Amino acid sequence: MLWTNKLLKWYYKNRRNLPWRENPSPYNIWLSEIILQQTRVSQGVPYYLRIIKKYPRIKDLANAKEDEILKIWQGLGYYSRALSLHLTAKHISYNLKGVFPESIEELKKLKGIGDYTASAIASICFGVSSSVVDGNVYRVLSRYFGIETPINSSLAYNEFKLKANKLMGDSNPSDFNQAIMEFGAIQCIPRSPNCLKCVFKNRCVAFNTGKINHLPVKRKKKKVKSRYFNFIIFENNKHEVVLLKRLKEDIWHKLYQFPLIESGRRINFEELKLNKLFINLDKQDLVKIKLLNKNLIKHRLSHQNIFISFWKVKVKDLPSLGIVAKNLKMYPVPKVIEKYIDSSFNFEC
Repeated sequence: MLWTNKLLKWYYKNRRNLPWRENPSPYNIWLSEIILQQTRVSQGVPYYLRIIKKYPRIKDLANAKEDEILKIWQGLGYYSRALSLHLTAKHISYNLKGVFPESIEELKKLKGIGDYTASAIASICFGVSSSVVDGNVYRVLSRYFGIETPINSSLAYNEFKLKANKLMGDSNPSDFNQAIMEFGAIQCIPRSPNCLKCVFKNRCVAFNTGKINHLPVKRKKKKVKSRYFNFIIFENNKHEVVLLKRLKEDIWHKLYQFPLIESGRRINFEELKLNKLFINLDKQDLVKIKLLNKNLIKHRLSHQNIFISFWKVKVKDLPSLGIVAKNLKMYPVPKVIEKYIDSSFNFEC
């Protein structure tokens, strides 16, 4: 097929030297695909290299402690990926004798692996003819063929997968899938693609009808909600603080944080001290309290904005809430708390 031959020719000339391509084992490809979900390659590569260095085999990853996995993942976000990664590593190591399934159906039974990741592993590692569909593939196919089905609709995935499977034909599944993803990542990019140097420009619907910025079509997202987090840093004279583990099914699941008071809006200390954290605190233990950031810190997530205040509370004795910590850098924490810990500012009351 002419289209596929053009794509592959472009790929062999322009593909990047990515570390998992050096040894495309099921473990390496699986690890890279999980990391690259919701993450750019430029951001994901350093994490991949750190993880593969510390856990060169899937058995090493399986035997790691959960907090270690969360710590090395810190900063990548979407921490459920790390938890699923750990559970799947254990399952493959202990129940499947370290051997990855080769079929799409069996791969999809593993925690954290859907059709896209299963197709990537199966095609690249085992030569299974199953196309991948990610944001890059949506963009390339919607632009070239002028497909206006919203890519976040229930119909889109199957429509684009059928189209990609047809284009794959009897070509090498590994090369085809990597080629179409690579083309979307470095040539048919979201904004300001260099269409004049595109090998498909003559027949690309988007280019020839002025719809480059219109395609792919995406339905409007739901309204982003706002949340207000007040992190309370109880600190004694030994510079020890209290940390709690987030166990609720919410953002930052199983990461550590300072005691939290969530409010519907920004609040002052008079309102803050009405919370049970302060009501249960012996007044004789309270030495001093200070708001560390006068301006709210805005932490953007895909579906919500978190407005954050840090409060330092100097106490004689730490309240019995969670664990007592002195070396905060040992614990896996949300990015915004990591920035506070690493800050060069001396937040003294």
